[in-house]
Amino acid sequence: MQVFKKWLNQAVELELSGCSERIIGELIDMGSDILVLLSESKFIYIPIHHLQNMNLSPADPQLNDSSSSPSPEQDQISYRKMLMNSRGIFTEVSIGNKHSIHGYLTGIMNDYFVFFSPIHGSIYISINHVKYLIPYPPNKTPFNLSQDHFPVQPAALPVSRTLDQQIKKLEGELIIVNLGEKPSHAGLLKSSDNNILEMIDANGNIHVIHGDHIMTIHSP
Repeated sequence: MQVFKKWLNQAVELELSGCSERIIGELIDMGSDILVLLSESKFIYIPIHHLQNMNLSPADPQLNDSSSSPSPEQDQISYRKMLMNSRGIFTEVSIGNKHSIHGYLTGIMNDYFVFFSPIHGSIYISINHVKYLIPYPPNKTPFNLSQDHFPVQPAALPVSRTLDQQIKKLEGELIIVNLGEKPSHAGLLKSSDNNILEMIDANGNIHVIHGDHIMTIHSP
């Protein structure tokens, strides 16, 4: 992306769609579909398609620690390559509006990936709805859990190539959509047809959700 090259090694401020907080850091790398920022010794990987606005930031020059480790990605980075290289690494995944999930990426499919969270279990996350990812240092574990809880061995679940196919397999089960952001996002999946979900909540009310608006889905 030639347009971003003049912003390299400068402190920038990003506004992302569906993300209430602004992301501030030093732009240290880029690919055809991803930007990499360094902020407070953390590498933040941001899919470009969520970028609404970017400008220079009057950030503190001490924003970054010059002794931090090199970025885990090197030449010709891309969003999918970054996901592949993040498997098995403790990672924070943001789906926007201050909703983040911490855990481990365990599998990558066509339009979603499987993410194991010590709190939520296995979650299916839409690739297109991820706002940013932050891989953590190799020896860091979520919630300071002891190494006795690792390596992560999530349940071996059969997965489909696409998210809508995977959702179809959940018919008749209790599910939670988008981390239960709304009361209607938790209930029994009655049916899934042509990317339209029909759910029944705890009170027996029926709700219809379009699959394009599903950021995450998992069974309790």
